[in-house]
Amino acid sequence: MNEILPARLMSSSLTLPVEGMSCASCVGRVERALRALPDVTEASVNLATGEARLRFAGPADAAAVVRAIEGAGYDVPPQRLTLSVEGMSCASCVGRVERALRALPDVTEASVNLATGQAHVTASPALAPADLVAAVEEAGYDARLDSDTPPQARRDERAARADAETDGLKHRALLALALAAPLFVVEMGGHLVPALHHAMAGVIGMETSWRIQAALATLVLFGPGLRFYRIGLPLLIKGAPDMNSLVAIGTLAAYLYSLVATFAPALLPAEAVHVYYEAASTIVALVLIGRWMEARARGQTSQAIRALAKLQPAEAERIDAGGQSQRVPISALRPGDLVAIRPGERVPADGRVEEGASFVDEAMLTGEPAPVRKESGAALTGGTVNGAGALTLRVEKVGGDTVLSGILRMVEEAQGGKLPIQALVDRVTLWFVPAVIAAALATFALWLALGPAPALPHALSAAVAVLIIACPCAMGLATPTSILVGTGRAARQGVLFRRGEALQALGTARLVAFDKTGTLTIGRPALGEIQAAPGFDTDEALRLAASAEARSEHPIAHALVDAAKTRDFALAPVRSAEALPGFGLRAEVEGRRVEIGARRFMEQLGLDPAPFDSESTALAQGGATPLFLALDGQLAALLAVSDPIREGASEAVAALKREGLRTALVSGDDRRTAEAVARRLGIDETVAEVLPEGKVEAIRRLQREHGPVLFVGDGINDAPALAAAEIGMAVGSGTDVAIEAADIVLVAPSPGNVPRAIALSRSVLTNIRQNLGWAFGYNVLLIPVAAGALYPAFGLLLSPVWAAAAMGLSSTLVLLNGLRSGRGV
Repeated sequence: MNEILPARLMSSSLTLPVEGMSCASCVGRVERALRALPDVTEASVNLATGEARLRFAGPADAAAVVRAIEGAGYDVPPQRLTLSVEGMSCASCVGRVERALRALPDVTEASVNLATGQAHVTASPALAPADLVAAVEEAGYDARLDSDTPPQARRDERAARADAETDGLKHRALLALALAAPLFVVEMGGHLVPALHHAMAGVIGMETSWRIQAALATLVLFGPGLRFYRIGLPLLIKGAPDMNSLVAIGTLAAYLYSLVATFAPALLPAEAVHVYYEAASTIVALVLIGRWMEARARGQTSQAIRALAKLQPAEAERIDAGGQSQRVPISALRPGDLVAIRPGERVPADGRVEEGASFVDEAMLTGEPAPVRKESGAALTGGTVNGAGALTLRVEKVGGDTVLSGILRMVEEAQGGKLPIQALVDRVTLWFVPAVIAAALATFALWLALGPAPALPHALSAAVAVLIIACPCAMGLATPTSILVGTGRAARQGVLFRRGEALQALGTARLVAFDKTGTLTIGRPALGEIQAAPGFDTDEALRLAASAEARSEHPIAHALVDAAKTRDFALAPVRSAEALPGFGLRAEVEGRRVEIGARRFMEQLGLDPAPFDSESTALAQGGATPLFLALDGQLAALLAVSDPIREGASEAVAALKREGLRTALVSGDDRRTAEAVARRLGIDETVAEVLPEGKVEAIRRLQREHGPVLFVGDGINDAPALAAAEIGMAVGSGTDVAIEAADIVLVAPSPGNVPRAIALSRSVLTNIRQNLGWAFGYNVLLIPVAAGALYPAFGLLLSPVWAAAAMGLSSTLVLLNGLRSGRGV
């Protein structure tokens, strides 16, 4: 996917991407439109980079520039920005930040993830990134733009902030616990052991005891607990309360009531003079402990990303022109450099083996356990581990262009996405906190009106318990935690979800359709037989066919060229060559017209392939692909190319059937060949001899007949079908076009990864449903209990302290269950 460049605003200059330009006249048209703008002193447009660069006499006006470009008939693609947001603690915070961002006129989409603490925004380039930060801060949270930070530095910074947050919560929680413990022991111990209560009253007196409790409670609430009031109260005043607001209201209500009972008891009825210092303090301590446990568990959810990022070594041994080696940072490597890789070292960048031979462990990237032999010319991927042999690497890709960097980007994008199932959570959490506050007020009023004497303390206790026990945190963490862990675990097994939504979509598939060449077969066909028509020479036919195919990247072309080289044929130069997708290839070699391709190509040329019918039928039934060669408009030869089936393909098809899925083979190959492969693998249905656009129609027919389709392919001609299917899955050894069109990428081309990916998707969805079931069920059941629903029948009233413990436990359980996402797949 082309990198979409954000607008880079400077003091008086601006750079914007421009789409739709195709020639020099387009450049001139855009430049004239831009130079006509007020204050523009310089405007240059580059057709190759697709960028417009401007300088202004005054401040840059991005909105006017966008309007001018669009008025000239061209498009300015949206910018995609990522912000790190701090201070979010629950699902209602997520909704609030999203609403603040979407309220900006130039924002088209905003998605906030509680587990990662990030906001992903799609906006017009006319929007200044600073406006996004300001909108988040106006909503009551801290934000910073990630876009200008290198990816690895950004990951390190996020990890450092997460660690700092965990450490800070730990210190505050332990301090609050230490200060609240004496209050809990004195007050609750006095209820459980009356002798302790009488001893305290006799030694220091109740008035003094309450004053000491007031001092300790003040230290707890306005020391480690200050964050609840600093964040929650301003949001409450703005009419946008969150979880911090619930804690702040509940603890302040108990605290202020206790202060009145301590220092102005005459203001209360005699039977209502009670203190709740231990409840307010213990609630703060328990909530902080719960937040600490949440932060620790959230840190574990990103371990997969951290582990992947650490696969790349920090240094490499670069060899200079004189043959001397020197340890240099990875950032110093450039394409073309030679790097020495010692036994046991990690490969520092993508490239090819220049010298040496060894076995390389690629399991951390592909999930394949067996080391792969690498020798001169073989591709090496950064992050993999060299075995016992020494290798010299010729660097081809570094930095953000490496396979490992691409994997990290895909995983982070998937982890930042939202599943459709999250929409229900978002709708509920929008009103959850206000609804809880309303429920607490109603609880207070009902207890005050209908409760037993003393009614006021009972009403206060029940209302505070309702405020504290509500847990929007669990609802907010239920989905993103499972996605974080599941996609990270999948990446370690070589299954990359390019979009988080693909996780949910994959679980809905009813039929799996495979391309054949390069997907179910290894994609390296070999020439088997060649039969010349009367009047033509077999060797000459092969030499001309291989010469015509020499420039092609098609696997069948490689098979012909390899066969010619094996026989020491000298390939002739090609004057012109034209690939005809779905049919074959036409070229001029040594003044002769060479046409090679499928049976339908010969028929299109008006040639009758009937003389080879018996031979081509036998070859196709054996799983080979029959090709026909025409020279100067005459049928010249039949060539048989066979492509071995990938190891594990039949087991993968069998595993899909055990999961209740139907399978299909969709191929442009000869029908008899495709059906032979389908029979060997046990595939249910075969669609053969289809052109690229025919594959799309085949996918649509399968959708109508069976429901959602997962299509697995690897070639350029598979890209339309990958895009047309509900879920497109590309094998990593395939083309960039296929990978970009897919929703899921298999780093290793093993067909066994297809059922593994489906099983992982179902495991993650099950985990999400468990989390959401707990999060919603907890609130639906326990909020009424906190309000006193069990009191009329059983005389049970939930203490606010136990409500706080239950709330912290709820979020922690969701996170711990989320850490199981995808396990065992």
